[in-house]
Parts: sequence; structure tokens; C-alpha cells
Amino acid sequence: MKEAMFYKRESGNRAHCGLCRHRCMIADGSRGICAVRENRGGTLYSLVYGKLVAENVDPIEKKPLFHVLPGSKSFSIATMGCNFRCHHCQNYSISQVAPKGPVAGIQQTPESVVEKALATGSRSIAYTYTEPTIFFEFAYDTARLARQAGLLNVFVTNGYITREALTAIAPYLDAANIDLKGFTEDFYRDYVHGRLSEVLDSIIEYRKQGIWIELTTLVIPGLNDSDGELKGIASFIVDNLGADTPWHVTQFYPTYKLTDRPRTPVETLRRARDIGKAAGLNYVYEGNVPGEGGENTWCPSCSALLIERYGYLIENNQIRDGRCPDCGTTIVGIGM
Repeated sequence: MKEAMFYKRESGNRAHCGLCRHRCMIADGSRGICAVRENRGGTLYSLVYGKLVAENVDPIEKKPLFHVLPGSKSFSIATMGCNFRCHHCQNYSISQVAPKGPVAGIQQTPESVVEKALATGSRSIAYTYTEPTIFFEFAYDTARLARQAGLLNVFVTNGYITREALTAIAPYLDAANIDLKGFTEDFYRDYVHGRLSEVLDSIIEYRKQGIWIELTTLVIPGLNDSDGELKGIASFIVDNLGADTPWHVTQFYPTYKLTDRPRTPVETLRRARDIGKAAGLNYVYEGNVPGEGGENTWCPSCSALLIERYGYLIENNQIRDGRCPDCGTTIVGIGM
């Protein structure tokens, strides 16, 4: 165990956690909503420091981050736990921990993670699969070492971190893919167990901190796929983050507690992409439907095909020195 960051001791041996936007008040002997931060006698501990349940070398495109070092490898790690309770979680077997349940994992150190990342030829470390906010202390220590070693650090996150915690890690965090799971408070309350307003505030804070961000919306038939919601998301991105912010609209498939919903039709993803483009977004991608063409990057100025993808594989990349070879337009991102 490791003493947690971002908490205050309160009367009666309670601990007030300030890591995520739930800001749990945790009684002595209890855990927060994430189920991996426990109060023992007024001291809050992380139960997952270095206890990794996943270590993989992934294409950076799998995060998905399409505008960060395209074609590179990202050493990807996770611990158990999450501060959301998404009914459609694809990694529920490791994200959903019982309130007093065991916390599994193989002990690692920040040094060992950085060493493995370098040994595998990865150019970044991704804190992913579950929610990186809840293993913040380990991510923070690892990210500082990774930066010294010349590696990038990327979060794949639900965007529920507090401003204080984000400010602490921002100097070492290069990019994030943030889930914007829907655009109504009802959806977030009923299917996520969070608050949309807090996620929107957090997304804006990521941008203010200078972190490169891409957004992902898993489009679920009948729940968050209306024209109104999709237009709301696209307008939020344009108005608050800018037209160059990539938006990934991805296919849902039945899983966990949402097995009564069908896969998202490709036509729905195409409609979402068209809505995003009509709102002024320059980069809108269709995810989980390889070969449909919606994964490609096109020049926003002259419409030249710049990066052709099939799934996570880049088949052709025409970008030269970060620019379109046909018209010279700068293609935004990191290492484009």
C-alpha cells in the first residue's frame, strides 16, 4: 500500500478524497467509490500502487489516438478499479471491484515499467484499460521517469479527475483520449454513475493545461445516438476545444449489463461523422468498423487522403513534416 495523494483528514477519522470529482468522504475502514482507496485510521491508502493487471504493447491507434506519433507502439498498463460504473464497460472484469473485494495484480515499480517500455521499442506509456485516475500515484511516479527517458505519457480516461490532480500530472502528461459518453445528465446518471457537467469541465481543463486531447463517444443505439445529442457533442467540441480536436465515434457491441442493445449500425456512425463535419470538425473518425473508410485522415483544406488505416494498422501515410504534401496545410497533433 501507499499513502494516497489529494485527501484531507476529517473529524472521526474520516478521509475526504480529492482525487476525482466524486470527492468521496470515506469513513474509517471503508473505501471510496473506486473501491481501491481505503481509509485506515484516518489515513487514505492506494491499494493498487504498482499492482498491474495488464501490461501490453499496443499500437497508439488502439487508444485511440490518431494524431499522436502515428504508427508507433505504446506500452500500456492498468491496475484494477474504476470510479465509474458503466453498464457497457468492456473491461468490467478488472474495472469493477467489490466494495470490500480483493485487489489483484502483479507488483511492479515505475522503473520496471519504463525499462519494459524502452525494451519493446515503445515511444509512449499509456495508462489505460481501466481508469488511470484511480491509480494516480503510480501513474504519476511512472510518468516522471518516462519523461526523463524520452517517452511520452498518455491517459485513456473518463475525464473525472479533479483540477488539483490534473494540474499535478499535467507537466508530464502529453496526451489523453477522453470518453465523452453521452450528452445528457440522465444518461450519465443512469448508465455511468457520474455527472456530465463534471466531465465537460474536466475536458476543458485538459485543454487549458496544454494536453493534446482526442474525444471518443461509444454510440449506443437508443441511448445516446439521437441527432440532438450528437450535434450537442460536436458543438461543444467546436466551441470549447476547437475544430482541430479529433472526435472518434465508435461502434457499441452488447456487453456486461447492456446485452439487450444491438451493435451500432455503420449507418449510425456515418450519420454521427456527418454531423461532426457539418458542425465544423476537421477530424471525425469511425471506430470499431475496420475497412469502412471512416478511420482515414483527410486534409481539412484540400481533402487529400493523408493516412489510410485498416483497424489499428496504418497502410499508407502521406504526411510529410507534419504537413499535407499537396497543399501544405499543417496537420495538428504530436509527431505528425
